[in-house]
Amino acid sequence: MGNIADSIKAIRSTLTEGVELVAVSKFHPAEAIMEAYGAGQRVFGESRATELRDKVRALPADIAWHFIGHLQTNKVRMIAPIVSMIHSIDSERLLTTVDTEARRIGRSIDILLQLHVAQEDTKTGFSPEELDTLAASGIFGTLGGVRVRGVMGMASNTDDKDRITADFRAIRASFDRLAAGPFAGRQTFDTVSMGMSHDYQIAIAHGATMVRIGTTIFGDREY
Repeated sequence: MGNIADSIKAIRSTLTEGVELVAVSKFHPAEAIMEAYGAGQRVFGESRATELRDKVRALPADIAWHFIGHLQTNKVRMIAPIVSMIHSIDSERLLTTVDTEARRIGRSIDILLQLHVAQEDTKTGFSPEELDTLAASGIFGTLGGVRVRGVMGMASNTDDKDRITADFRAIRASFDRLAAGPFAGRQTFDTVSMGMSHDYQIAIAHGATMVRIGTTIFGDREY
């Protein structure tokens, strides 16, 4: 694992100014996270509620934990006090559940709305049309416990660069419509989370402000 710090340094050198790196640490042990932490990384992404909770207890308090996986409504209470941002708000029910729980504990939780533009049916999220409809309903003006910071999405799992580019353009276009519509004038609506180890440079070229990189930093899981 001696190359984790070097990997982070190498990735940082390729990021455009203003693009934030989320180190995807899911399934990797605390020792690997501490090596990244030693290289100055403070934002980490997890995808399971219990794993996140256990790592929060074991690791430094100044880490910002991002939840990036599919979130079940019955796990919201577990992560609400400890998460810095939830990337994967993929339904109106989950949105209102997080909002209600955040209000209950007196927090404001940053969230991203997950878009589904990829070809795979296995991925979850709103279609751009569903998100436009949700925005038109006025729901975003009623939320007191969450702060909608932007959108998150994944490109199709393919080697077809044209398809990947089209997916990222669709995610960015959806963000731009929301930014001009229900979130007009809100400076905190500023985040487009897209791009992973294999495609993050294409994502940055098409408007990503946050990239989620795991394998390039931590390697394949061998633990």
